[in-house]
Amino acid sequence: MKSRLDFHPKFVASLASYSKERFLKDLMAGIIVGIVALPLAIAFGIASGVSPEKGLITAIIGGFIVSFLGGNSVQIGGPTGAFIVIVYGIIQAYGLEGLAIATFMAGLILVLMGCFRLGTIIKFIPYPIVVGFTSGIALTIFATQIKDLLGLTMESVPADFISKWIAYFQHIETTNFWSLGIGVLSILIIAYTPRISNKIPGSLMAIIFMTVLVYFLRRFWGIEGIETIGDRFNISSEVPQPQSLNINMDTINQLLSPAFTIAVLGAIESLLSATVADGVTGDKTNSNTELIAQGAANIVVPFFGGIPVTGAIARTMTNINNGGRTPVAGMIHAVVLLLIFLFLMPLIRLVPMSCLAGVLIVVSYNMSGWRTVRSLLKNPKSDVSVLIITFLLTVVFNLTIAIEIGLLLAVVLFLRRMTETTKISVFHDELDIAHGTESNQHEVLKVAKGVEVYEIEGPFFFGIATKFDELMRSMADRPLVRIIRMRRVPFIDSTALHNLEILITSSQKEKIHVILSGVNPHVHETLKKANIDRLIGDDHICDHITKAVAKANEFVAEMQK
Repeated sequence: MKSRLDFHPKFVASLASYSKERFLKDLMAGIIVGIVALPLAIAFGIASGVSPEKGLITAIIGGFIVSFLGGNSVQIGGPTGAFIVIVYGIIQAYGLEGLAIATFMAGLILVLMGCFRLGTIIKFIPYPIVVGFTSGIALTIFATQIKDLLGLTMESVPADFISKWIAYFQHIETTNFWSLGIGVLSILIIAYTPRISNKIPGSLMAIIFMTVLVYFLRRFWGIEGIETIGDRFNISSEVPQPQSLNINMDTINQLLSPAFTIAVLGAIESLLSATVADGVTGDKTNSNTELIAQGAANIVVPFFGGIPVTGAIARTMTNINNGGRTPVAGMIHAVVLLLIFLFLMPLIRLVPMSCLAGVLIVVSYNMSGWRTVRSLLKNPKSDVSVLIITFLLTVVFNLTIAIEIGLLLAVVLFLRRMTETTKISVFHDELDIAHGTESNQHEVLKVAKGVEVYEIEGPFFFGIATKFDELMRSMADRPLVRIIRMRRVPFIDSTALHNLEILITSSQKEKIHVILSGVNPHVHETLKKANIDRLIGDDHICDHITKAVAKANEFVAEMQK
């Protein structure tokens, strides 16, 4: 019997065939991923508006839970660039407690998504929407890093995109060229490190070199204008104690929309990362289990002051490329970060802010997917419009509005396409059975005068139901029999059933017979549940057009006697 709850962690399955050789490979992969994740976790935490240790706590706790409970063997969870904009916005509007509650609520939503088996459906969110808000997030991240890159002296940075750039230009004369130089050098190191070695993460190399350089500039040359993490934050290496969340109906109503955005974005990003990983490893992700794991991570992390967790594509690919093949590698990555958190946090204080800005600018460039955007601009205008509108809404307003309006626009355009795809044809006098097929055997049926055949080709849903109703009303002559041919109707919705019921009732009042032809078993079952079979009569539902036309001709003959 199939379990109702689709929850099957890959960690449990991996234990059956686990070996010492496998552990050694996972150990190496986990250590490398932990080192790669370190600068990103710190940078994402600071850019999101929290202290650097909160980014690390998120990567430690969230990363461990995602690997332990997840439905993908190699997924690495933690804070990601995609959440920077939304987390920063929530903190500005509702504070750190509001962020914690929104993240907790998002975790519950993700768990419910997994329990209700929505993992597969999430994958079908239109690609132009995903690209649009990913590119928009990338541009927004870039904009948030200009202050630290240039070392501008500003009391505060406006939240919205346009005001942010206006403020930057107003304070451009405060540019610190030492900070700018550190940031540019960091970007160059990250860009050119892969040409020397793919084993060493460029972001880590940039942080090490720039931290040492700034230390010597301060110590021996007396240059104090380069701001470091320690100058801005009081960071601690103590394990945070669990905190309580003050949740009530008012906070739920206020934070439901941002929580939904976190959940949808987390689901999209984690399943996208898992799909990419599957393409490399040949494994198959259990999408519903993965959503439950992501939800569990986001439920736990807020109690320790963390930020939203999701699957990270770059870290997941690093895990795969270094030999990780089971969730143990992801769990080791979390342990490595924990050890760094406990013993090396004092060194983190020395990292220059402009260096982290350089790291995030490279992240934003990689996120932008400008090549993908360029190729999508050659697609149909409807896809391009969804892409551009989602991008602009993300940049100018916020991600919540972008996702909501982007999805709404995509649904409307999809319905429009479906309506255009579904055709309604009208036949009189004679009907070729092979019409619309590739068959070379043409059998023409003689249709008696007074019989009209309406063929619906495509889904019979609310968009087509109105179109069909309008077509019926536009017919000048009142027929004696109406045959509705439904051989190519895969499903019928409640609006179409309602319109069909009205058509049958009004036709019966006018002494017009209605015959349904070519009804497939699924549609027939739907008609029975709606009692259409009782209304029209079982003898008026035919499985083939030849029977329907013969019956219609008989009715006409009897009525003309």
